[in-house]
Amino acid sequence: MAEAAPRRHPTLDEVAEHAGVSRSVASRALNNAPHVSRTKREAVERAVRQLGYTRNSTARALATRQTGAAALVISGEDPSIFADPFFARVIVGASAALDSADLHLMLCLAASDRGRKRVEELLRSRGADGVMLMALREDDPLTRMADEAQMPVVFGGRPVGSVPRWYVDVDNVGGAREATEHLVSRGRRRVAVICGRLDTEAGRARYRGYRDAMLGAGLDPFPPTEGDFTERSGAAAMAALLAEHPDVDGVFAANDNMAAGALRTARKAGLRVPAEVAVVGFDDLAIAQVADPPLTTVHQPVEALGREMARMLVALVNGQDPTPLILPTRLTVRAST
Repeated sequence: MAEAAPRRHPTLDEVAEHAGVSRSVASRALNNAPHVSRTKREAVERAVRQLGYTRNSTARALATRQTGAAALVISGEDPSIFADPFFARVIVGASAALDSADLHLMLCLAASDRGRKRVEELLRSRGADGVMLMALREDDPLTRMADEAQMPVVFGGRPVGSVPRWYVDVDNVGGAREATEHLVSRGRRRVAVICGRLDTEAGRARYRGYRDAMLGAGLDPFPPTEGDFTERSGAAAMAALLAEHPDVDGVFAANDNMAAGALRTARKAGLRVPAEVAVVGFDDLAIAQVADPPLTTVHQPVEALGREMARMLVALVNGQDPTPLILPTRLTVRAST
């Protein structure tokens, strides 16, 4: 008589499926970790009994996470983007929050086909406990990958054309509106805009805020002069504006890097700031304080953006269901206006 095949032991994935919870929640429940509701914990315990699940020595050694790491993925073309003061401060905030949750931070750049493939493999293989995505552009493949991912994904800023379930963003429209209203309140009537990339939600939202403020004041908004959030692009955009509209008396730039570039071009053109042209930026990075003159700008809590993204991700890993978060902005007035 043929020997009966040995009975296959149920897996943790099967326990999670039977209990109607994620694998992470099942793991946390089995390890008596916090932040698992009583209902889910009881469902996992019931599934264990019904399936006859037994943890082996390796499984018992596992903590509540599979990898102990979370990835911050930035859709950019240049590795030096991580040295950009904006992203550097996001990383500081995220790293601090993850460290308190005993998660390591992985940094990934995804713009080339090779980079996107690595990120896709990370998502498919569950090479991290969760992922934070930033700087997505319109029709970015990372948005689709995030939708298909079998792990928690938190967006830093909303992608163009969709509203993900979990994201942290800042009040881009409100901040841009306040910046433009400030210029108008200083008597400026020919206020132009250097907007960020219009294939990003931040670029579009900040242009909307500028446009709303101009229309609200009964003034004609300028069409967007697009930059790529770098100082170089701000300088070039300002040169183009002055060539076409030499009577411009105010400029709202959608970030501080571009605003600093605009200031540099204005000085080269012999314009006095703010007597002849006033400039406002967005971010309130260190460059705003050392600009010549110091830059009026919209303060956004950049480190808090990274911190809250990480906290939201940790909550998801722990089986919670956090709500999206919009962080406030405020105007910081300096000598450029």
